[in-house]
Order: sequence, then C-alpha cells, then structure tokens
Amino acid sequence: MNSGILPVFQRELTCPICMNYFIDPITIDCGHSFCRPCFYHNWQDITVLVQCSKCKKTTQQRSLRTNIRLNKMASIARKVSLRQFLSSEEQICGTHREIKKMFCEVDKSLLCLLCSNSQEHRDHKHCPIEWAAEEHREKLLKKMQSLWEKACENHRNLNMETTRTRCWKDYVSLRIEAIRAEYQKMPAFLREEEQHHLERLQKEGEDIFQQLNESKVRMEYSRELLRGMYEDLKQMCHKADVELLQAFGDILHRYESLLLQVPKPVNPELSAGPITGLLDRLDGFRVDFALQPERGNSHIFLYGDLRSMNVGCDPQDDPHFTAKSECFLVWGAQTFTSESIELSTVGAGGTCTNPWRVEKYSHFLT
Repeated sequence: MNSGILPVFQRELTCPICMNYFIDPITIDCGHSFCRPCFYHNWQDITVLVQCSKCKKTTQQRSLRTNIRLNKMASIARKVSLRQFLSSEEQICGTHREIKKMFCEVDKSLLCLLCSNSQEHRDHKHCPIEWAAEEHREKLLKKMQSLWEKACENHRNLNMETTRTRCWKDYVSLRIEAIRAEYQKMPAFLREEEQHHLERLQKEGEDIFQQLNESKVRMEYSRELLRGMYEDLKQMCHKADVELLQAFGDILHRYESLLLQVPKPVNPELSAGPITGLLDRLDGFRVDFALQPERGNSHIFLYGDLRSMNVGCDPQDDPHFTAKSECFLVWGAQTFTSESIELSTVGAGGTCTNPWRVEKYSHFLT
C-alpha cells in the first residue's frame, strides 16, 4: 500500500474518543462514527441529549446499529498489526525457526505449530492467535452490552429510589391522617388502639425511610463500580491481541462477581392494621339488588337467584341465558375522584382495573 495512503486509512478506522481502531463501531445521525463502548460510556443517562465530540451536534438516538463495513475494516487493520508483531524476531520459535501463530490457553503462551503438537503441549487446548483474539473480543462486547443494560437498570432504580425517598415522609403523613380520620368516626374507647396503630405506623415509616436512604447509597456505589468495570472491559477490548488473550480470564471473573453485587430496590410497603368495628360499620351500607338478564352481554350469564353471575363461553342450553344484550356494562357503582366520575363494573375477578371514565355531571350508565 502507498505510504501516503496508509496513515489516511488508519485515521479513518480510528475512534475519535479512544484513538484506537474501532470496536463495534456505530454511526450517529450527524454522520460521525465511534466505538459503541466509547459512545455508551459517555451516555449512561439515555434520556439526556449527547453532543457529538466531532461536530458538537446533539443526538438522542436510542437504536444504534453496528456499522458492518467499518467493523470489518477495523478487524482487518488489527490483523495486519498482529502479523507485523508476529513477524518480529522475538516471536520466531528458537527451536523450529517458525512464527509463533498458536496460543496455548493453559499456560497463556505463544507457540509455533510444531511446538503445539509436542509432548509437553499435546494435551493442552490451542487455537490460532488471529482467530482467538477476535472471538475473545466478541465475548467481551457481549459482556459489555449486558453490563450496560445492568448499569441503565441501576440508574433507573436509583432515580426511582430518590423519588421515593423524597416523597416518603409525605406519604406516611397522609396515611396517618387517613387512619386518624377513620378513628374519629369510631367510639372513644378505641383511642388506645388508635394511638398504638399510629405509633406502629410512624415507626415503620421511619424504618423504611432509613432503608430507602441506605439503598440509594448502595446504588450510587454500584453505579461507580459498574462504570469502572465497563471502562476496564473497554480497555481490554483495545489491547493488542496477545495481551488480550493472556489477561482474558481474570477480568471475566471480576465481571461475574460484580453482577452478583448489584443491589435491588426497596419495596416500601406499610403494613395494614385492622380498625376494630370498621367492617361492621361498612356492612351497614350493604344493599341487595337483582341483575337483569337482558342487560348482560353474550359472555355473561346469570344463575336462578339473579344475584350471581359467571363469565365464559355462550351457554346456549342454559335457561337463564339470553342472547339479547342491550349494553356492555351489567351494573355499576358511581364514585367521584377529583374532576371525573368513575363507573366500575364487577366481573369474574373483582372490580374492573380499567373503569369507564365520563365527564363530570354526565348521566349514570346502566
């Protein structure tokens, strides 16, 4: 290759961030290319706009594909560098005067083909250096992708834990006020129970608040460890092929150990204590009503007492089943929340999780 062309060729295959040959190159929307690990390392918060280090334009691309052509060319460039290294006098076998092209995975040494078949190394696992280095890089890239996803998950959990910590005391105060309001409707002899209930709730709230703060500290520490490991894996990918092969096993062990230490978020849940007499008071609002067969749809059929129902396939031979269906809702209970009205339909599993919502002052649907 022309001596003037070679530097240009090498420059086009060099990442502007790490200044090494591309590893899993991606091209962003402004047209510039980077190693995926380098780009990700500067973009842990995926909700933030990132500035291109070349043209200073911002990007928020979330789906970045590998630039296959650049990837192949960078791989070729690394192979050329390896061949130049192996052709040096130091890498010529002193016994057989052949180039050491084989890598022994047992003792991490370079061997010529004849030495790899010798009695000393015959039972060891060997592979061509050129092939093994690229395969190990692929393994590292997969580990880095997993690590990146774990770092993003930890980042989201940290944001969630921060929000929970900020709002937790207000939530506990509201819960206490709600319980106090219920006890005000109950007989005076329950005041001691109320005091015990509120003290227990206050203690639980303080304990969970401490757990949330400790969880935040663990996640912040884990964030730094994950970023540090990501940087170590990135540097390992950029090592010369022989160095990469010789140091590969140790970093994988550290990687696996770190993943086991990533903390899980706290589940902040206050226990629900019973209020004596509350269920008896609520039973006073119980009302019996009869269902109307013509109000059900084709998947809801009633039993003889007209107070129980089931949901399933059309029971054509059921005497209480009617194919006539005037509306979707069978019955509803009108409840008010802020500026809207909710109509809840009771089904086989309980209250509908996606109730119909109508504008305020609209008529009740039957």
